[in-house]
Amino acid sequence: MTAHQGGADLWSGFKKLWEELMEPVQIKDPRDVYGPIVGNRWIQLVCGVLSMIVISNFQYAFTLFTKGMQATWPDTPYKDIALIYTLFILFETWPVPVAGWLIDKFGIRRLMIVGAIGIGIGWTLGGTVANTPQLQYVTYGIFCGVGAGIIYIATVANAVKWFPDKRGLAAGCTAAGFGGGSALTLIPIQATIDAMGWQGAMTAWGIGQGIIACACAMILIHPPVGWVPSGWTPPKAVAQTRKQYTAKEMLSSKEFYIMYAMFLMVCTGGLMATGNMYRIAKSINVDNVFILGIAIVPFVATISGVTNALARIVWGSISDRIGREYTMAIAFFFEGVMIFAMTQMTSWPVGFMFMIPFVFLAWGEIYALFSAITADIFGSKNASGNYGILYTSKGMASIMAGWGAAAVAAAFGGSFMVPLYIAATFDIIAAAMGLFILRPIIRARIAGEAPSGH
Repeated sequence: MTAHQGGADLWSGFKKLWEELMEPVQIKDPRDVYGPIVGNRWIQLVCGVLSMIVISNFQYAFTLFTKGMQATWPDTPYKDIALIYTLFILFETWPVPVAGWLIDKFGIRRLMIVGAIGIGIGWTLGGTVANTPQLQYVTYGIFCGVGAGIIYIATVANAVKWFPDKRGLAAGCTAAGFGGGSALTLIPIQATIDAMGWQGAMTAWGIGQGIIACACAMILIHPPVGWVPSGWTPPKAVAQTRKQYTAKEMLSSKEFYIMYAMFLMVCTGGLMATGNMYRIAKSINVDNVFILGIAIVPFVATISGVTNALARIVWGSISDRIGREYTMAIAFFFEGVMIFAMTQMTSWPVGFMFMIPFVFLAWGEIYALFSAITADIFGSKNASGNYGILYTSKGMASIMAGWGAAAVAAAFGGSFMVPLYIAATFDIIAAAMGLFILRPIIRARIAGEAPSGH
């Protein structure tokens, strides 16, 4: 072989290598990577929803346990019992940024198992050995809170990663499991409390829910990096960034803090209604009413679970069509009006029965809209960690809605009217912020991004 032929062969090899390197990377179909079950994004969505149903009771069933707790600890002020709920929300939200970062780095499955163990032992110990409010702060507040928070952020972030084309709907369906799961379980939990006492019910449900969450963890997984549905292009109504923001970059943007304040204000009203429904019913003189043989609070809480779930799906789907910010403005304003209207229905059980579900119909969507818009404007790659940081605003809201609302109510003779007025005002302010402040800032920033995303 001559030197000329050797040089030609070498050049040919380099040319072939260069062409292979420059060839566009083909992202494999998830079903080819994970198999037909795990790689099916709709099965991923169903498992996420089921996981949410499991953890929903830790938030929405708390009000059912308060009556038994007060009977068990008659010398304990209600605000100290309400602190259990506040601590649960705090530990469900504030450690979530770390959990989200770990999920993005190491995958969803390991963290899901940790969360399942947390919720399982939390209620099991809460019903067996936690015989004081202070011990409930640890079992219900910390163990259940951290476990539920891990599962929550893992499933929501997984949904927005698998459904970039239907982000609002997917996040809404997933969040609906959390809001609507209680519609399936509140009456059975109340029946279990009636049959076994609140401690026996907490133990039994804690074991069962922990097992189900572990089973779901075996299926949940993120899609391959860079995968998007075939033929999909982002719609014009929904502004989506081309850049993948880190947590540090997100925290340097003004839109994050606007969203944080909006989430905090809107979340307060819904959490207040969730954790203090018995006390609100008492404030408007309807707490001793029975409907179809069922006490009004668990009856209304069940209906509210349905509307809470529908809110997340319906408003999430609407936001895919008209944009997140317009949807926020409409829903938040509606919630403010409904909360104010509820305060005007003293001694009217029918009004309470219809108004509370409408409050939840206008509240539940925050968990679909804010998770979707976080992925839209900061990218999906770090969605678990980024939304986890935003989600800590729910912890701040829990202080205002739980212990804070109870303390304000105590200053007004135990009535929750003043806290409800405050919550309604927050909603109206948040609606205006979404429309007149958040939307222009987001649209201007994304419109100015370079096509390459750099």
